[in-house]
Amino acid sequence: MSRIGNKAVEIPDKVKVNVGDGGQVSVEGPKGKLQWTLPREIMASVQDNRVSVVRQAETRSAKALHGLSRSLVYNMVQGVSEGFTKQLEIEGVGFRAAVQGSNLNLSLGFSHPVAFAIPKDIKITVADNTKITIQGVDKKLVRYAGEQIRRKEGKTVQ
Repeated sequence: MSRIGNKAVEIPDKVKVNVGDGGQVSVEGPKGKLQWTLPREIMASVQDNRVSVVRQAETRSAKALHGLSRSLVYNMVQGVSEGFTKQLEIEGVGFRAAVQGSNLNLSLGFSHPVAFAIPKDIKITVADNTKITIQGVDKKLVRYAGEQIRRKEGKTVQ
C-alpha cells in the first residue's frame, strides 16, 4: 500500500490538468507548461480540482510506481503554479561566476574557466559574483548535485 500514492493532488486556481487516453498528463499554469506520460500500470483522473492516481496491479513494481507517479504529478502542479528555486553560494579565494549569453562561466581555481550551458527552460542569475540563483518550472532541471561542503583541516604547528 502506497501512502503517498493514495493522496489526491490538489489543483490550485489558474492551473489546468489534462489526462489523455494513453496516460499523457499535461499541466498548464501561469509559470509554464509541462507534460509527462504515466507508466502502463498507473492511471490518473481529474475530479473536483483534484488529481487521483491509482494502480491497476498489486505487484511490487506497480506499488513503487504508484507513489512515484503521484509525486511527479504533484511536482508538475507545484512547478507551473509557483516554480522551483535553488540558491548556491560558491566560497573560495578568487572563485566567481558570471552569466554570458546562454552559458554560466565559473572560475573555480582551475587553469581555465568552466563553461556550463544553461538549459532553455532554466533561468540563472548571479549576484555579487558568488551567489547563483537557479529558477525553473521543472524540478528535475532545477537541481545541483553534492550540496555538502567539505573543508580540509588546516595545518597544525608541532
